[in-house]
Parts: sequence; C-alpha cells; structure tokens
Amino acid sequence: MLHPQARALLELIEQRGVPPTHTLSVDDARRFYRERRFFTQPDAPHTGGVEDLRTGGGIPLRLYRPLVPLRSGPLPVLVYFHGGGWTIGDLDTHDTLCRELANGSGCALVAVDYRLGPEHRFPAAVDDSMAALLWVQANASSLGLDATRIGVGGDSAGGNLAAVTAIAVRDRGGPRLAFQLLIYPATDMRCIAASHVTNGQGYLLTSDTVRYFHDHYIDDRKHDLDWRASPLLHPDLSRLPPALVLTAGFDPLRDEGLNYAQRLSEAGNRAASVCFDRQIHGFITMGRVLDEARVAVSLCAAQMRAELAV
Repeated sequence: MLHPQARALLELIEQRGVPPTHTLSVDDARRFYRERRFFTQPDAPHTGGVEDLRTGGGIPLRLYRPLVPLRSGPLPVLVYFHGGGWTIGDLDTHDTLCRELANGSGCALVAVDYRLGPEHRFPAAVDDSMAALLWVQANASSLGLDATRIGVGGDSAGGNLAAVTAIAVRDRGGPRLAFQLLIYPATDMRCIAASHVTNGQGYLLTSDTVRYFHDHYIDDRKHDLDWRASPLLHPDLSRLPPALVLTAGFDPLRDEGLNYAQRLSEAGNRAASVCFDRQIHGFITMGRVLDEARVAVSLCAAQMRAELAV
C-alpha cells in the first residue's frame, strides 16, 4: 500500500499539472529539479562547515563537516554522488541531504559534481566519480580526513556510480573502502526487472522518464552490458565493502536494488537490504512532506557512523 503522504504528493503533482521530466528539454528539466526542491526538502541544517573544492582535474566538490564530529582528529568520510539520471542534479539539489548525513553520522562528506549527459555521455560520470574518490584519498590528510576510513554513497544514478566505483577501486587494488551506501540504485541498464513494469507508471519516476535518462547517458545499447553502466552484470561481486542498500516499494528500480543486495550477500559481502515498502523513488530527499524520508536519512546516517567509525 502506498503511504498516504506519498499518495497526497502524487495527487498534488497531478492537480497542479506538473510536467513529467521526460517531456522537458534537458535545460528545463535541470532548472525544474533545482527549483522544486524547495517544496519537498526540509530546510538545510547548519553544519560544522561547508567548503567548495575542486580536484586537480577541475571536478567541483563540496566538503561537509558535521556539527558534532564523531571524534577529534581526522574524520571518516563518505564520497557522495547525487541522483538525477546522470542528466540532472548538482551539488545544490542534494545539499540538504548531504548536510543531514554528515550531521547524523558525525562523519565528513564530500559531494561530487560529476559531468552529466547528454553533453558528457557514459563513461564520463564514472571517470569523474573515480577521479574524485582518488583525489579525496590523496588529499585526505590536508583536509583533516581519515584516508583509511573512506566510503562511497549515492542515490539513484548516484547509487549506480557508488556501486561502480566500489568495484573499480577493488579491481585496481585500492584504496580499500570501508562502506557503500546505495540508495535506490540503478544497477541494470537493461531495465528488465519486474518492478519496471509494475511500477512503471503513476509513481513519479515512470518508465518514460527512465528511458529519457538512459538515452541521455547511454548512446549505444551495447553499453548496457558494460558493468560500468550495469554493476549487477559484473561477474565477480566479491571482496566489496559492507553495504546498505535502501529501496522503495513503488519504485521502478526496486528490484534492481534488491537483486544487487542479494548478489552482494551471495558473493560473501556484508550487505543489508531495507525496503521502504510504501514509498516512491526519490523519497529520501522529501523530508518536508514525507515523514519516512527522515527515518530513512537517520537509518543511513547511523549505518555510516557504524561502518566508518570502526
């Protein structure tokens, strides 16, 4: 059953004639995504400090320090990749969530403003994600971060990039990651899981919008089979960091996340799977209108703290 608050939100969107993302130009979709956050997101909480940075290659980053640090000295850090279908979203659209996760965990967080499609297609976002992670690791000491306690995380497309980066780092031999936070991640670009059919219409993220995002990121269907686009298809998911995989019951991507969590566990990793059965895709940023979003944020922050503080 759909949560009454989620149902009310969907009804309001329909009553106001809000255009579906797939009907918009890329520029309009980006602008609309930035603007609508003020309606659904909580007020941005104060933190212990926010600093805009750039990697040596020019990738914009934003470093968040928690209001109450987990400990004195270098802080554990989560490198975070925002959602938005590899096409929309930026440091500002996920600023509140990043602040909440930093404060809730007592850890630092570095958000990554990776390149987007269609201007920069696959694997540009993967390359930027990897470069950003390596830059954070190399510069951890000067930033007051603990280079031995680094995790990756993200929501939706960002969850995809976090999963892919965790595999890529393992395959190159380091740095060893301590945690991966995968919030309703896209893990299979073929979009063949049953939830793409059962949840394909009526729940904000539709099959049409999924296709819109896919086609702005992937320019050749053969890339759907590349594990850097579809981490679920990697033949070896062993020796990966502990994971929390969070999914939503009325999300087209639900089964991809559940399947990925299962594959991680079957490969011998510690992986917890939590599904918010009554929620829709994107709900975790909507704490102003969805009570369960705040619960989800608290859960993610607590798991960050538990895994990164060891």
